[in-house]
Amino acid sequence: MFSKILIANRGEIAVRIIKTCRRMGIATVQVYSEADAGSLAVEMADEAVLIGPAPAAQSYLLADRIVEAVRQTGAEAVHPGFGFLSENAGFARRLRDEGIAFIGPNPEAIDAMGDKISSKKLAAAAGVSTVPGHMGLIETTEQAVTIANEIGYPIMIKASAGGGGKGIRVAHSDADMAEGFAAVKAEALNAFGDDRVFLEKFIIDPRHIEIQVLGDKHGNVVHLFERECSIQRRNQKVIEEAPSPLLDPETRAAMGAQAVALARAVNYDSAGTVEFVAGQDKSFFFLEMNTRLQVEHPVTELITGVDLVEQMIRSAWGETLAFEQKDLAINGWAIESRIYAEDPY
Repeated sequence: MFSKILIANRGEIAVRIIKTCRRMGIATVQVYSEADAGSLAVEMADEAVLIGPAPAAQSYLLADRIVEAVRQTGAEAVHPGFGFLSENAGFARRLRDEGIAFIGPNPEAIDAMGDKISSKKLAAAAGVSTVPGHMGLIETTEQAVTIANEIGYPIMIKASAGGGGKGIRVAHSDADMAEGFAAVKAEALNAFGDDRVFLEKFIIDPRHIEIQVLGDKHGNVVHLFERECSIQRRNQKVIEEAPSPLLDPETRAAMGAQAVALARAVNYDSAGTVEFVAGQDKSFFFLEMNTRLQVEHPVTELITGVDLVEQMIRSAWGETLAFEQKDLAINGWAIESRIYAEDPY
C-alpha cells in the first residue's frame, strides 16, 4: 500500500481524504495556496507545501507545482479531490508518465466521458438509455430549428463542454430556439473555449438521479445505488438524498445495471458517478458521467457503509474490489444539504 499520498485540493474534501488516510496508516502531504495557510487541512496533514498565491490558476491548477511538491516530499500518489485537476486527463497522463499514481480513473476513461456528445454516443453503444436528441455538429440556427421540429418541443440546448449549470437553455418554440442557440454557443465559447452545442428533448418535471459506481484495474465494477439531487437552484444541487424516494427496486436495479455497463465500456477503474434524468413515470435517460469523487459522496457512504476514498486508494494501488454486487445493500436513509451564500438583492 502507498506510504504517502499528496492531496491536490483544499478545504472540506482535503480534510475528508486525510481522515481516511490516517485510518489506513498512510502519511499525507497537503499542498496549499497563500490563502489557505491557516486551514484545517494544512494543520491536520503530516506535511504541507506552499504552491503559490491565492488564485487557483496560480496554485491548485498548476500541474508543475503539484508534481514538484510530490518530488519534494517523496509522495507516491496524488488524490485530486473534486474540482481543480480532478477531471483533467492531461494531468492524470502527466502523473502516469512521471511514475506517480493518480487516485482516480485512467486518463482514457476521463477523456471518453469528458465530452457530453461523445459520452452519449458511447452510452448508446453500451445499451444505456439516452434522451432523444441530436448529437451531431449543428452549424446554423436554421439547422437547429429544423432538428428541434423533428424531435419535438420543449428542447434543451446544451453546450457539449458544459458543466456547473452553464451553457443550458430551454426552447419551447422556433423563436426560442433561434435566440437560445446563438446565446448558448456564445456562452459556451466564453466559458469553455468550445462552442459546440447539442439538442435533446427536455423532460418535464424531471428528477435528477445519479448512480455511484466503483471499479478496479481488474475489470470488476459495482454500483452503490443512487442519490437523488433534484432539489436545485440555478442548476446547482442543494439537497442530495439516498436512496431516492422515486425509485422502486426494479428501476433501481435497471439503472444500476446500465451504469455498470457504461463503466465497463470505458474500462473504468475508480469511483465515478453516472447521472440520469428520470421522468415521473420512472423512465430514465443518461445525462453524463462524472469521473471523480463528488461533493455528495458521503450520503452513499452512510447508506452502504463503504468508504469511497479508501476504495479509490485501494484501486489506484492495484487491489481487487473486496466485494461483489450481491454483497451491497441499502441500510437506512441519508440527506446532505449545501449552504449557499448569496446576496438576496
